[in-house]
Amino acid sequence: MSAGRPPVDDLWYKDAIVYELHVKAFQDGDGDGVGDFRGLTGRLDYLQDLGVDCVWLLPFYPSPLRDDGYDISDYCNVSPLYGTMADFEAFLGEAHRRGIRVITDLVVNHTSDQHAWFQEARRDPASPKRAYYVWSPDDRKHRDARIIFVDTEKSNWAWDPEAGAYYWHRFFSHQPDLNYDNPEVEQAMLDAMRFWLDKGLDGFRCDAVPYLFEREGTSCENLPETHAFLKRLRAQVDARYRGRVLLAEANQWPRDVRPYFGDGDECHMAFHFPLMPRMFMAVHRADRRPITDMFLHTPPIPETCQWCLFLRNHDELTLEMCTDPERDYMYYAYAQDTRMKLNVGIRRRLAPLLDNDQGKLRLLHGLLFSFPGTPIIYYGDEIGMGDNIHLGDRAGVRTPMQWTADRNAGFSTAEP
Repeated sequence: MSAGRPPVDDLWYKDAIVYELHVKAFQDGDGDGVGDFRGLTGRLDYLQDLGVDCVWLLPFYPSPLRDDGYDISDYCNVSPLYGTMADFEAFLGEAHRRGIRVITDLVVNHTSDQHAWFQEARRDPASPKRAYYVWSPDDRKHRDARIIFVDTEKSNWAWDPEAGAYYWHRFFSHQPDLNYDNPEVEQAMLDAMRFWLDKGLDGFRCDAVPYLFEREGTSCENLPETHAFLKRLRAQVDARYRGRVLLAEANQWPRDVRPYFGDGDECHMAFHFPLMPRMFMAVHRADRRPITDMFLHTPPIPETCQWCLFLRNHDELTLEMCTDPERDYMYYAYAQDTRMKLNVGIRRRLAPLLDNDQGKLRLLHGLLFSFPGTPIIYYGDEIGMGDNIHLGDRAGVRTPMQWTADRNAGFSTAEP
């Protein structure tokens, strides 16, 4: 466990400012052109001066990087691109010494197809790892489940010629979903969680939690079995790791997110996805009603729980929880160039979305910090950083942090 942990405070997350960053895009510490833990450690004083209470790291695990690290090939290691385990531990210790907590993504729904579990599963039908994933001889099951990545995927099933069967995936086809009906999968994920908590990590953003189970005749989202699993996960955290948190990524309507808090015995926090686009709607219309109407649709939550609020993050500005007219309005107002659109959303950073209007930027940040909930700042938004819509997929909003006006913007000493 890392030295110098912040004092135990079971409710620290209710009064925190969270700063989201990508290790590979924050600071290059060894001059190879890729951000790493050594570089990030060297910038901790900046984060402390900014008033950050908690850093949220995007995935830093070994990965083929077909989905920028959300395709994990090893849950219990550090990608060599970002340094060593010792580098991570040194970073965590220095963050804690400054009173800064650290959480990271726990991608619970799926792995990379390059993960050793999936490689063994596809090679050997008799292997225990075969049951780590969801297989079918055809692609006709679970027809009521929506396709999330509508720009790239035509089905939630993908044929694997080596296995001679279809496997289930809710996201990219190279990210097979784990089979949580298998107790060994649940245990493996609990083991991964404990591995990092034992090192002193302060919690996890639980990625894509609504999709963990599949049941015929349902949307395969928000199922009772998911909540039973989260209760077991939370019980493990509470029993051994006081002061750690679980943050649910559930892009759903508030009434559907409410169960992810349970009775204060599931996730400590959850994102309020539908509020975010309506803040942009309200600013563009100069009309408070999109915001106030959303609060009318937001149910009470347990006293120990908290909504997480944000303006932008590492993904597209999602419009999944908007009506068709609302979505059309957002595209008209903020994404008239078709290159700005991705899946059901807008792939732009905050400042470019608002045409670098300082008044609107201050207004939205004022709203973010005044609403009930924990605010999350996306790296670079504090300086009005731009984006690059010419880069593919979500890479345009994950470009290197701009520290100076020098070549490479102070991010790296590497030769271009």
